[in-house]
Amino acid sequence: MDKFPRTEVGGISVSRMIIGTNWFLGYTHCTGGKTRAVERLVTNTQSVADIIEVFVRAGVDTIMCPHTDTCIPDAIDEAQQRTGEGLVVVSTPSFTTGPRTPFDGFDLGEVERILDAEVAKGVSICMPHTSTTDAMVDKCTREIRQMDTICEMIRERGMVPGLSTHIPETVVYADETGLDVETYIQLFNSMGFLMQIEVDWVANLIQKAKKPVMTIKPMAAGQIRPLQALTFVWNTIRDCDMVTVGTMAPEEAQELVELSLDILSRRPSSAELQKTRSKATL
Repeated sequence: MDKFPRTEVGGISVSRMIIGTNWFLGYTHCTGGKTRAVERLVTNTQSVADIIEVFVRAGVDTIMCPHTDTCIPDAIDEAQQRTGEGLVVVSTPSFTTGPRTPFDGFDLGEVERILDAEVAKGVSICMPHTSTTDAMVDKCTREIRQMDTICEMIRERGMVPGLSTHIPETVVYADETGLDVETYIQLFNSMGFLMQIEVDWVANLIQKAKKPVMTIKPMAAGQIRPLQALTFVWNTIRDCDMVTVGTMAPEEAQELVELSLDILSRRPSSAELQKTRSKATL
């Protein structure tokens, strides 16, 4: 099988497919019952490492990892030991915000503690989470308040700064103001799931972004089947951009890699078709 294509973020080589971790942790965007089922079946070091291993062996060595108190850091270590390959860790830490933060700035002591912990965990690309970034977006002044300080502190620690956002304005304002970031996380899928404006507007925004974009939710948290979802996303982003995918099993990971390689190579899909009785006549 072909190794997965790569791009570059702030001088770091990354795979154009990124391993997402929401499904590993039961973040299903569906129901409490489904969340608990995923947590029971998937959320453990062994199961997650099995999935990550499949991706890494296919050349997908970049992972978007929320460094919370979960099994994921241990699963990353396990997968690295099995494959002998290192992973590029993209992290999205949150920082406390309040009514005065846009004016007075962040608690720099807290920022230091969080960022030092990110370094200790092997993070390469550090992107303040949407819960922090989007709270600081000022649509009146067209800026992201106080974020320059955090970006500078990320740089000082040898990590590459970026921004995770669910607001399309974030990309525009960061580009306009020359904020020191090297990449953006942006929602993008064909049904507009969780997106605040029309899909074609976001497609245009990604095409015009000054830095590579890491797209997320391509399958709308399982609401779009992989063929439709990935065909759309891979054909509407640039060669420098990335797609983050979530899976619950090694077999799924293998299928998404192979399907994406087929789409990028413009060859017929080699994915196994699901057989049911209703299709027996076919």
